[in-house]
Amino acid sequence: MDFKGKHIGFGMTGSHCTYSQVVPQIERLVELGANVTPFVTYTVKNTNTRFGDGQEWVNKLEEVTGNKVIDSVVEAEPFGPNSPMDCMIIAPLTGNSLSKFANATTDSAVLMAAKATLRNESPVVLGISTNDGLGLSMANIAKLMVAKNVFFIPFGQDDPVKKKTSLVSRMEAIPETVEAALQKKQIQPVLIEKFRD
Repeated sequence: MDFKGKHIGFGMTGSHCTYSQVVPQIERLVELGANVTPFVTYTVKNTNTRFGDGQEWVNKLEEVTGNKVIDSVVEAEPFGPNSPMDCMIIAPLTGNSLSKFANATTDSAVLMAAKATLRNESPVVLGISTNDGLGLSMANIAKLMVAKNVFFIPFGQDDPVKKKTSLVSRMEAIPETVEAALQKKQIQPVLIEKFRD
């Protein structure tokens, strides 16, 4: 894989337990030559949990990418007409932001960047992490699965015994998924066994 010359947006939403799986993949994209612009939701920036402080995650993203984190709709809007991206990734993507994206609600920097990318007919890659993926969020997953220029990082149940409706993407497949999406292809298989006994 060679992403030299590629401008990739990377949006993170509030699935705090998944950040540690995602950041190494951002590092991989940078190592593969991509210019990565990070986008975060309000929740990512302003929530402190046992998985870390929001500002520390923002600092880490800026350190890894060498670019300023975009955290407002106003700052994200120019990435449509003025600074177009070759691909926009949202990982982790919560059920909340998934619902908004599927229903054209743009209330965060991440969703504005995704909307701007679709407007330019470039791919948007989704890495879901939601406790109700096999619940109410399934309708939104299905809606996006058939949407033009939207691609999914392979996903599966992460704990079918204790969390029967939970779905999480295999985040280590981000670079391969992006490589396929840049060719307007969905990496296969998209439904995978995430959980192992």
